[in-house]
Amino acid sequence: MDEPLSNLDAKLRVSMRAEIAKLHQRLETTTIYVTHDQTEAMTMADRIVIMKDGVIQQVGSPQEVYNTPVNIFVAGFIGSPTMNFFHVTLKDGVLTNHHGLKLRIPDGKNKVLKEKGYEGKEVIFGIRPEDIHGEQIALDAAPQSTVRAQVVVSELLGAETMLNSVIGDTEFVAKVDARNFHEPGSSVDLAFDLNKGNFFDKETELVIKLP
Repeated sequence: MDEPLSNLDAKLRVSMRAEIAKLHQRLETTTIYVTHDQTEAMTMADRIVIMKDGVIQQVGSPQEVYNTPVNIFVAGFIGSPTMNFFHVTLKDGVLTNHHGLKLRIPDGKNKVLKEKGYEGKEVIFGIRPEDIHGEQIALDAAPQSTVRAQVVVSELLGAETMLNSVIGDTEFVAKVDARNFHEPGSSVDLAFDLNKGNFFDKETELVIKLP
């Protein structure tokens, strides 16, 4: 199938995804489904092949490509909203940039990064919007990975809110509980779950494998 749902409206696309999935289960045949819509790939596939410029980047289950991307391209392609990326420098277990970001990473990750030669060097830190929290319990649990940001746009989506925020000139998105809605221009404290973050080599853009 080659982009079979591309010309349908949003509501019909959702229902047709379910119909195609049920048809596939009933027929029990291998089906190759081509799409540029990562939501279709994540919801319908048993295995996903992600390609860039005709070259395979990663093959795996939806869970594998989402949770353990092999490079920046895969990490940025899979997930909506996309993964946030920060250019940071690692020094003494702390990630910093020139815009006021300061995050202490877990000791285990810091140890491996130092062993791999990244101490004092710039790396790319990636974290998904849902791994940035605004609840007070998260803020209290991780004071050294909490930042104060300014809300640029706040999108209320029923049970959750997308906080498009900025630290200096660094923009990022946090997916938080709807009760954490903040008006644009207001300040907000947000806790980064550093256990869920990914680190990428600045030059190769490949993931740095950590515990």
